[in-house]
Amino acid sequence: MNMEERIARINELYHKSKAEGLTEEERREQARLRSEYIANIRAGLRSQLNNISVEQEDGSVVNLGEKYGHVGTH
Repeated sequence: MNMEERIARINELYHKSKAEGLTEEERREQARLRSEYIANIRAGLRSQLNNISVEQEDGSVVNLGEKYGHVGTH
């Protein structure tokens, strides 16, 4: 299941929960899908942050991912 399909299923379960409620199995599925979605967002953001480079005043370039990327990862 790709991310678009997961998002569609999360939305479908959300709307069903508001309209008629969810079964226990559907609640577990919703929680699992939400966790996967959040993990994917965090991984994408971490990847972007790890690829940021800053040019110093002396002209040298510091890759912040190499310098700080291992700190505070989830």
